[in-house]
Amino acid sequence: YDGRGVVLADDVVAARDAVAGYLRDDVAVLLEERVAMRRELSALVARSPLGQGAAWPVVETVQRDGICVTVLAPAPGLPEDVAARAERLGLRIAADLGVVGVLAVELFETTEGALVVNELAMRPHNSGHWTMNGSVTSQFEQHLRAVLDYPLGDTRPLAPVTVMANVLGAPQAPAMGMDERMHHLFGRIPDAHVHLYGKAERPGRKIGHVNLVGGPKADVATVRERAERAAHWLSHAEWTDGWDGREATGRSGEGGRR
Repeated sequence: YDGRGVVLADDVVAARDAVAGYLRDDVAVLLEERVAMRRELSALVARSPLGQGAAWPVVETVQRDGICVTVLAPAPGLPEDVAARAERLGLRIAADLGVVGVLAVELFETTEGALVVNELAMRPHNSGHWTMNGSVTSQFEQHLRAVLDYPLGDTRPLAPVTVMANVLGAPQAPAMGMDERMHHLFGRIPDAHVHLYGKAERPGRKIGHVNLVGGPKADVATVRERAERAAHWLSHAEWTDGWDGREATGRSGEGGRR
């Protein structure tokens, strides 16, 4: 997971070298065809024991070094027919496998517009954390509803755009404690929804996430920039735009030096 143990070979020689290294260490190898893709998507669905199914809007997941860093909900610019096809695919897989609970179907959208299944996660998933603040029913509530065989909840989004940004452990943990980082974050971005997992900080580890729910006229780029800025601050205790809260005395929100 998170890119661990994955090698993306650029040519046959690199692929053979990687395979030889794994086999030398007696590690099983799974080879897959390299897919020319436009982006990665996730179709999140839920299913109850009685077969009721529900799907959230298809989202785009942004990866860096094999780790999901940002989720854009719904996937920007995704044609309605492709989104509907992805949702149907997720629901069909859940039904065929007899899934009870939440299922995330991770997908590649190829350069030709096809959908290729990359991975299945039969549980609440990182790509669905946006639902905690951006959907009528969160993936966690829905999972409980499904397992308990309650009627599934409403999966409609609460806003035109919601962005989730993962808080990843920095290469070196900041001297500033998390409580103080949270204090300064809410002083600047009071509408940030922060969810911390209570994990120790270590490089690249997912220790929490930030959800930003856009208003009626919000654009994806702006909401994404603010969510990623907030997550970076919580990870590194530094603002990506050079903002200095000490120079924002008497003001609240996103003023100060930039």
